[in-house]
Amino acid sequence: MKSADEPLFDHIVDAIRRRIGNGQTDQGRLAPERMLAAELGVGRRTVRRALDRLEAEGLLWRRQGQGTFVGVPPLPRARRLSPLSEHTSPLDLMEVRFELEPVLARFCALRATGAQVETLRRAAAKAADARTAADYETWDSAFHRRIAEAAGNKLFLAMFDAVNAVRRDTRWSRLRESTFSEARLIALAAQHAEILEAIAERDGARAEQAMRHHLGLVGATLNGWGGGEPYAAARAMPAA
Repeated sequence: MKSADEPLFDHIVDAIRRRIGNGQTDQGRLAPERMLAAELGVGRRTVRRALDRLEAEGLLWRRQGQGTFVGVPPLPRARRLSPLSEHTSPLDLMEVRFELEPVLARFCALRATGAQVETLRRAAAKAADARTAADYETWDSAFHRRIAEAAGNKLFLAMFDAVNAVRRDTRWSRLRESTFSEARLIALAAQHAEILEAIAERDGARAEQAMRHHLGLVGATLNGWGGGEPYAAARAMPAA
């Protein structure tokens, strides 16, 4: 049973989520706890608890003395990935995702805890309810990273974070925003639901296939094709 304070706490969590989804940050950094507490009309302890939950969901990270940031912590030596990002095409990025993330989905189905499945369910629901490209990207990123975490292999997770660091480049953000539409959101949300259902039912093979199908649509959209199969076929073709 929830305490009397829980509805207020849930409201504060949702309010901070909206700030993240609407891009109300200073270059990716949230306002300090004292400012959030004053603006939201609650104590700093409540704000800190809300940030704890959002950090557990993968929406933000904190570093003492520096602040609270949206997304996942940067990789050590992340600067080394910057030149790589500049020379990586959408096709290159999707090729790596197409090989890596279906395997992560399979392991996630076999290893995720009940709490991790519920976190995935919440992220998928928030992505489906998105009304802006930025909001969708926040929850889509949380959904995919939570799958990588629940796969239970730290080396795989480090590989995922390296790929995601390239994906977070501003050029990629503009490309994803240009392809955002209500019709595409509906299709992607349905595929998230397929992945989630397979994971919840502990069906590793189906989770892997559902993720492959999902990334096929993502790759096809980013590269200007009409569906998942053209993505795979185009990648197999030699360069002209």
